Amino acid sequence: MFLILGRTIKESFINFWRNGWLSVVAVSNLTLSLYVVGFVLTILIVTNGILKSFEDRMNISVYFQSDVAEEKIMEIKKEIESQEKVALVEYISKDKALEEFKKNNANEPAIMNSLNIIGENPLLASLVIKADSSIQYEKISDYIGKASFRESVVRTNYSKNKEIISKLNGIIFKVKKSGLALATIFGFISAINIFNTVRIAIYTRRQEIGVMRLVGASNMFIRLPIVFEGVFYGIVASVLGTMFLFFTAKFGSPFISSMIPGENLLDVFKNNLNIILGVQMVAGVFLGIFSSWIAIRKYLKV
Repeated sequence: MFLILGRTIKESFINFWRNGWLSVVAVSNLTLSLYVVGFVLTILIVTNGILKSFEDRMNISVYFQSDVAEEKIMEIKKEIESQEKVALVEYISKDKALEEFKKNNANEPAIMNSLNIIGENPLLASLVIKADSSIQYEKISDYIGKASFRESVVRTNYSKNKEIISKLNGIIFKVKKSGLALATIFGFISAINIFNTVRIAIYTRRQEIGVMRLVGASNMFIRLPIVFEGVFYGIVASVLGTMFLFFTAKFGSPFISSMIPGENLLDVFKNNLNIILGVQMVAGVFLGIFSSWIAIRKYLKV
């Protein structure tokens, strides 16, 4: 079995080089298709990273009556943390809130003078709630509005952020939907391209295949070398496609950084290299095998 497999792989490799320009055309077509798929994947990773950073900044702040004791707020904190949709709850005391307020408004003399005139801390203690995902904030807000401790709550900032959260959820959904659609479309185009190219390569060897079939060679014996050629097409194309993506990320990174401060396309590519190369490798090998398997069927009927 291993001897047959070894000979098959060797023959496939020889045929891969013997086909010359047909192999170049097949690999070029597949490389271009995989490059486009990889580019779309990279952009989706960047977009999801940006959306994730916005999502991580989202929260609901629950402000309590000034006479509510800290021990009571901590009990409420534990109750909220027990909810499945809640990822994190942070307690912000009056003193901490005042400290942050002063830090953020240090360059505003009018505001600082107003605090000195008041003479006491006018800010309220609060709980900052982060959800597992942005779609959970409305449920958390509804829960707080019906909870047993609702009388201790002055207000929440959900209504203020509701529109922003809703828009962000819509963007996240559209990005994921668009990414899936683009990947499907380019995957289909890639399959057609490689299928046609492999079919041309097999057509040039139709007489050889016909003779092998007539002298009694099994379908599998004929098919395996061609299928392994498809594997070689996929491997070479995925490596080349990843190399082209690297240069695209390297030269395109300054442009992306100028449009989206803090985002480095090259760093994103390097951090997700295993995923990008893996997806291209799997897609390339699958398309190569599938196209070769289908394209040769016609010449196995004698």
